[in-house]
Amino acid sequence: MDTWLYLLQGFEVALSTQNIIIAIIGCFIGTIVGMLPGLGPINGVAILLPLAYSMGLEPTSAIILLATVYMGCEYGGRISSILLGIPGDAAAIMTTLDGHPLAKKGLAGKALCISAISSFIGSLIAITGIVLFAPLLAQWSLSFGPPQYFALIIFALATLGSMLAQKPIRSMLSALIGLFLTTIGIDGNSGVYRFTFDNPHLYDGIPFVILVIGLFSISEILLILENTHTGAVAIKKTGKLLVSVKEFFHCFWTIIRSAITGFFVGVLPGAGATIASAISYMNEKKLAGKDNEFGKGDLRGVAAPETANNASACGSFIPMLTLGLPGSGTTAVMIGALTLYNINPGPTMFSDNPDIVWGLIASLFIANVLLLFLNIPLIGVFVKILSIPIWVLAPIIAVVSAIGIYSINSTSFDLFLIIIIGIIGYILRKLQFPMAPLILGFVLGEMLEVNLRRALSISSGDFSILYDGVITKILLLGALFIIVIPPLVKKIKKSKH
Repeated sequence: MDTWLYLLQGFEVALSTQNIIIAIIGCFIGTIVGMLPGLGPINGVAILLPLAYSMGLEPTSAIILLATVYMGCEYGGRISSILLGIPGDAAAIMTTLDGHPLAKKGLAGKALCISAISSFIGSLIAITGIVLFAPLLAQWSLSFGPPQYFALIIFALATLGSMLAQKPIRSMLSALIGLFLTTIGIDGNSGVYRFTFDNPHLYDGIPFVILVIGLFSISEILLILENTHTGAVAIKKTGKLLVSVKEFFHCFWTIIRSAITGFFVGVLPGAGATIASAISYMNEKKLAGKDNEFGKGDLRGVAAPETANNASACGSFIPMLTLGLPGSGTTAVMIGALTLYNINPGPTMFSDNPDIVWGLIASLFIANVLLLFLNIPLIGVFVKILSIPIWVLAPIIAVVSAIGIYSINSTSFDLFLIIIIGIIGYILRKLQFPMAPLILGFVLGEMLEVNLRRALSISSGDFSILYDGVITKILLLGALFIIVIPPLVKKIKKSKH
């Protein structure tokens, strides 16, 4: 009963005039950012983060804005996947496989409709899961001490290396770069300067906002300028925008299964919507048997990844709110947003900041409904927006990013720093290093060091405390399992062939 009372209070917060307007703006901006090829939710949230902070928004309003942008991006990614054949972000790659063939057959409207409906159902099931499971997990995690948190972060980093990308070695190296960047600044225990190069601007370390803007916005501008032509033309004839009852029920169980899969993948720290959509698509393709059109234009091939990536995006809020761990690259940015307001995500948020937690959860329900009604009638508008050359966005992103960064500390050093980080990010992206693990490593790095030191302080330097106890053993063995098993499976498959 307490949960439902808190949820009602959350709706009071989310339904205030200001927050409703913010949710509508966030949904619209998120949809546009999501459908523009290459940008994706991390870029959308990263660009708006300094603006939300500098505009003086309250913490609840700021986090609602970023969350609705995140959800809008997950909805919007399908539009360019279906109409252009180019995924708006990595999570929409699987949608392209069947969405674009359907569009070529003149069934773009049906593909867009089933994707919007499946996104809505996937998000609805996942948000309900947050309401049911997040408070329980938060209560359970209150018993976590430094050794348990240390083991949990190790588990999260292991998940990153094996699941976040097709190239796990690059993912792990990217995460290690993020871990290294957290060591810049004054050491909290000894007061020693670390990697500051005697520059007073680095005494407090690299600000999270600057790192995010540099790695995503600035490097994205360089990539846009390098590839000023996408080479694709949007399909403008969408056909009928609604699916029949028969077509919906043909996809119904695909949607339910994919929503459950996406939700549980999203709960895993670092796994993300890309993994969820790929797993769901492959599972449904296998379950469909030989009698399917997967890869040629099957509605289930659109419903499965779209349900999963939206469910995963919502599910990723659970580790963020209950453990203070990012469930995805985008929630890592949102954790950074909360720390700007001196709010530390974790189990105590439910007792210390219930208005933020439940206001956020309620706003997810509201945003989900808004996005459903926004995405079907405005398809014509979105098709016209897709005709805008992608290079036109470069100066807009640059100006917005620069204004947002400068408005926080009003120092020119920050502007030089985002350019340097942006160039490094561009080089890493050209070398096919994923950026999300770097951000996740940066967010987890400080927590890893703090909890390691606290645990060793408690045990007077005895390292056995790090693997003593049932929870720590389970988490460390899980991390070992995740690292060791996938390479073994690959070797076994190769030996059979």
